[in-house]
Amino acid sequence: MASLQAHALDAILRFTVKRNMKRQHSIAEVRAALGRETLPVPKDVHFEPGTEGGIAGEWVRHPQTPATAPTLLYLHGGGYVACSPRTHRQITAAYARRGFHVFVPDYRLAPEHPFPAALEDAVAAFRGLRERGMAANRLPVSGDSAGGGLSLALLLALRDAGEPGPPAGVLFSPWTDLAATGDSIRTNARREAMLYAGGSTRGGAFYLGSADPRTPLASPLYADMHGLPPLLIHVGDREILRDDSTRLAERARAAGVAVELRVWPVVPHVWQLAQHFVPEARASLDRAAAFLHEACGAPISAGAK
Repeated sequence: MASLQAHALDAILRFTVKRNMKRQHSIAEVRAALGRETLPVPKDVHFEPGTEGGIAGEWVRHPQTPATAPTLLYLHGGGYVACSPRTHRQITAAYARRGFHVFVPDYRLAPEHPFPAALEDAVAAFRGLRERGMAANRLPVSGDSAGGGLSLALLLALRDAGEPGPPAGVLFSPWTDLAATGDSIRTNARREAMLYAGGSTRGGAFYLGSADPRTPLASPLYADMHGLPPLLIHVGDREILRDDSTRLAERARAAGVAVELRVWPVVPHVWQLAQHFVPEARASLDRAAAFLHEACGAPISAGAK
């Protein structure tokens, strides 16, 4: 059963964010709306600018996390056209408090930098961390929405290059099908609290440029998933992108990939951002951190959540 807080957040977003998103007609308006920092961030977490593999970004650390803890590469969402490491500090701080050193690349955004610019930056950041001596099996990846699809594309690109990749991936409401063929795009159009189908289609076109929407590294749902590491996927039942997750889980399992999928009731798209308010967000982040620590073979060691 969903919490009262989840129901409240669903209603708030439905009558604020979703309405506003439909009124935004330019990239500048979308970026202004999604770039607002309105959520409180834990004060015991440190945010520092950094550069890995030539890609600028942000390091997120908790002072009680040991130096030997795993490093998490986090790829933020925003439809490939908006947001930044700053907008997703609620999630990255939560990971830092759960025993990870977190690097969040400020990857290039469309339409100025269409596919494969974001993927190139994600690969460069991961390789940069590796070049600093970090073992691949201690470098998991996680991302939300477009960043979830980008995390999966990173895993595919490293596999195809024959390079050691992350030991596991956690995907929150991942956008894996830029061709928008999932039934939930239609069936959840009214139930979705944040996104609407037209906005997703437009954002996908900005990112794709001249690329086919079924290009596997842009739409990982269409990729050969053999050889990928274990995946944890969390998505809301009411999301228009729900089927991007459920079909991904089916196809990955068919390819022999270990997948843990959970479809949560009521919660909105990337509800983990509301972890200060919604208990389902904290529960999702708890499981995500435990899943990644297990994959890294490392015990959880961090400050208070």
